[in-house]
This record gives sequence, C-alpha cells and structure tokens, in this order.
Amino acid sequence: MLTVNDFTPVTLSDRDTFTRHYRKYPQEHSDNAFSNMVCWNHYADYRFAQVKNTIIISSTVDGQTSFRTPIGPRDPGLLREVLRLAASDGGENPFSIFGSAAKEWVASQYPAMTLYPDRDYYDYVYATADLARLPGKKYLSIRRQLNKFRKNCVYQIEHITRENIGDLHEFLLKWCEWKHCDEKPVLSHEKDAVFYAMDHFFDLELSAVVIRVKGTIAGMAIFDELNSETAVVHFEKGLPDCEGIYKGVNQETAHILFDRYRYINRESDLGLPGLREAKMRYHPDHLVEVWYAKKDEIRV
Repeated sequence: MLTVNDFTPVTLSDRDTFTRHYRKYPQEHSDNAFSNMVCWNHYADYRFAQVKNTIIISSTVDGQTSFRTPIGPRDPGLLREVLRLAASDGGENPFSIFGSAAKEWVASQYPAMTLYPDRDYYDYVYATADLARLPGKKYLSIRRQLNKFRKNCVYQIEHITRENIGDLHEFLLKWCEWKHCDEKPVLSHEKDAVFYAMDHFFDLELSAVVIRVKGTIAGMAIFDELNSETAVVHFEKGLPDCEGIYKGVNQETAHILFDRYRYINRESDLGLPGLREAKMRYHPDHLVEVWYAKKDEIRV
C-alpha cells in the first residue's frame, strides 16, 4: 500500500531519473517540470515516489499537501492508491490533475467524483511563430509599443555563458532591490527560486537570453525544454529604465526558440489580475488546465 514514507524530496541528483521518465511520458504543465520543482522546492516541498514504472509527485504549500495523477502507464489500481493516500494524508484539496488527458482518464475512472477547475494555475501556451512575428491586427498595440521600445532603447541580445553569468546575477540583485523582494512573500520566494536557478544554471542545462542597453543588462528570460514541442519560460524580468523591455524580451526569446519549438509555455498567472490581462493580451494558443478534488468528496 502506498504511504507518505514512499515519497522522497526532489533533489538535483534526481534530474536523470526525471529526464528519462519524461522522455516516455512528456509533460504539458510547467509545475511538473523538473527545473521548476528543484528551484521552488523551498516553497512547495516537492516529493516523489517511484512505483510500477510510474512517478507520483506530491507538493506541500502552507502545510497543505496535494498528490498528483501518476505519471506513467495508466494503472487504475495505482490511481486508487494515490486517491486513498490523498484522502487520508492530504490537505483540503489533496488531489491535483494537470492537463486534459489526465483529467479525462481520472473522470472515466471516477465519474461520480467532482473535479474543480483551478483557473489561477492554468498554464498559458503560445504559438512560437505568433510571439516571434506578432501578426495581424490583434497584435497591433504590442507592435507599436515594441517600435517605441526599439526607438528609445538601443540594445544588444546576448546568451548566457559561464563567462557572463555573473552579470545576470548582478542584474537580478538590482531587480530584487527595485521590487523590494524581501518585503513581499511572493517575491521573496521567487528570489530564492531564481537564485537557485543561477547557482545551478549549467547543472540544470538552463538557457537564458538577456537584453543589454548601454552595456548593462536591462531584461532577461530563463527557459528550458518542457517537451519536444514546447519550451517553458521559467523567469522573465526587466528593469524600468526602458519602457517596453518585457515586450522586447518576450519577442527576442521567441526569435531564439522559433526554429526548435512549436510552442512556448509562459506558465500561469497565479490569479493576479494584471498578470492575467498581460498574458491574455498575447492571445494564447491554448491553456493547460489544472483540476483538483476536495478531501471530503474522494470516494475510493
């Protein structure tokens, strides 16, 4: 029987395990991405169990534990075990489902169990070609702002290497000082996550693009592969010196990824109205949905 003792913390040393497994079972949602889990482990306490050629992930935020749909061969018996564990040891919403295929499978096995959409954590996925080209009338306002940015800020594009990663570290310190990261819990956690990414940048095989204005980094994006068709942007930051810097970073990232990935996942909006508006303004190709079950409604 599956128990919480079968779960161990997700650590950097588990990268090869997840990489091999995800080649067989590609992920759609950024929260299952290995890089995200290790970078945000201080906040969400990601753990995993390996059972029957399957990986089961749990996370704990503010004392509330949630278990996820098994990643691997469809095994109704193992799904039942996870639901039993969620009902006995999970928090108020102890079972989470990422993506429509997983949701359909769970619903087919437990049609009487109500599944609730968790809109704040839907991932936004864009066609890379759209972000690179910004075609048509729907992107007219963004193109105008980009033109203004390019007119007012002469910039250079640069990739991050071992030689210049220190400059990116300095940029992030400036960004956190400007945003007062240490005074705001959400930004404080993000600060820890992004500096973990910096400290283990090459071990995680991350990539980054930066925009330099007058020789100094003014904006950046950190990304890696989510699946063979999709790149995921983990962090995107800009300083206020150049109006439109975020739009510049967004498009330059898409230019870099255009030849390799059909889609770019830019993660969720966390329910923040301003962020949701900004993400919708770029017209996502689709959203990767998240669903959950309530503790007192799980019957197995």
